[in-house]
Amino acid sequence: MKTKNIEIVVAPRQPHFVGDGFRVHNFIPGVPQLSMKRMSPFIMLDYNSKFYFPPTNTPKGVGVHPHRGFETVTIAYKGKVAHHDSSGGGGVIGEGDVQWMTAASGVLHKEYHEENFSKTGGDFQMVQLWVNLPAKDKMSKPKYQGITNDEINKYELPENGGHIEVIAGEYKDVKGTASTFTPLHLLNARLLKGGKAAFNFPATYNTALLVIEGSITVNDDTNVATDHLVLFKNEGEDFHIEAQENSIVLILSGEPINEPIATHGPFVMNTHEELIQAVDDYNNGKFGTLED
Repeated sequence: MKTKNIEIVVAPRQPHFVGDGFRVHNFIPGVPQLSMKRMSPFIMLDYNSKFYFPPTNTPKGVGVHPHRGFETVTIAYKGKVAHHDSSGGGGVIGEGDVQWMTAASGVLHKEYHEENFSKTGGDFQMVQLWVNLPAKDKMSKPKYQGITNDEINKYELPENGGHIEVIAGEYKDVKGTASTFTPLHLLNARLLKGGKAAFNFPATYNTALLVIEGSITVNDDTNVATDHLVLFKNEGEDFHIEAQENSIVLILSGEPINEPIATHGPFVMNTHEELIQAVDDYNNGKFGTLED
């Protein structure tokens, strides 16, 4: 098998706030090399690097807003976040948990710091991904997958190197817990110092990793620090990583959805006409109701 080499290592951009509860570095599509088309099916990646929120009696977050045409995936590393949407989905996710919301034909939702976390304050660290849907599924029924860490299937690495959490897709015959509409892999590598893990994805898949904690070496020759993203070239199938200290690495790889992308804020469709319809449907209350 041919090695999958690095195309670019991307440092985190200046952070900005989404609402008042999420201090994020945008990687997709804010970095020119990480456009929606280049990274498909992953069309947005916001990374809330570790950030301390002081105690408050008023939970911080993002108020009611709509989505159509894609899925939102929130992975919690520190802190707790609560979610509610107009299709009836909702819940609280904490450290190690995942929230996978399929907006599809349209939902209203809100997300904010969980009440007790808000009152005590603490470190908050999360990733939110937007995963595009193919045209045939964009108007399907919304759904919600709340996945606790103990529900995530895991692969134990040899020599006490740590383990791989298989959120979606598979790793060495361990199947991911989340269901997806197109072929993709979403993995958390939780490595102890010196731990090693090898990965194999098709050359055509768009593949990247984000170092959440610690630092790693990729393919024996490139050191990657905390909060940095690695984009791999679309050639070769294999790469491997080694932890220089206890580390957490998010790995994403997916088959591109080779369809036109039309976007307007929280709507991701295939044509301009579909965006106009999405705005009309939202304004006419077809996304349901949700109190702020």
